[in-house]
Amino acid sequence: MDCIITTATDADREVLADIFMDHITAHREYISHGEMQMGTAVMVTAEDGSRSPAPAPDGRRMWIKYITEKISSEDAVVYKAVSGEEIVGFCVADIEEDGADPFGMLCDVLVKENVRGGGIGSALMAAGLGWLRSKGITDIYLESGKNNHSAHGFFERRGFRKVSEIFRLDNQD
Repeated sequence: MDCIITTATDADREVLADIFMDHITAHREYISHGEMQMGTAVMVTAEDGSRSPAPAPDGRRMWIKYITEKISSEDAVVYKAVSGEEIVGFCVADIEEDGADPFGMLCDVLVKENVRGGGIGSALMAAGLGWLRSKGITDIYLESGKNNHSAHGFFERRGFRKVSEIFRLDNQD
């Protein structure tokens, strides 16, 4: 599929939010600790007592707050993939510090399901990685939902390797 990768702007926030929320609603396996930390997802209890992540009731508003901060930050970039007049995917990359050397995070790489398999995800990831490298960042991480196996394969085919697992205290109120 022909598409153009370009920097997202504030005018794109609503469409990006729609893509994101539609995806995590249909594919809860995408949800990782990052979505729970930013308030776009919560843990829910099923009738059988099992616990799993789900979109938060106020998740869309929280995600717009998040993406607005990323779009306006000098330490982050949001790329969008546009096919014709339609935004069909996006990638968020940022630079973080925790006391050591700065490192890069690919926070999201998401492509609409109906256009997957045509190289858009690879192009978005390349744009995000290119931006991080242009800033001198070589230590780069990403996170993914624990059952998001198709994405894990996508990341591994592009050189990423699993380095840890995230645990969360399950406060069942």
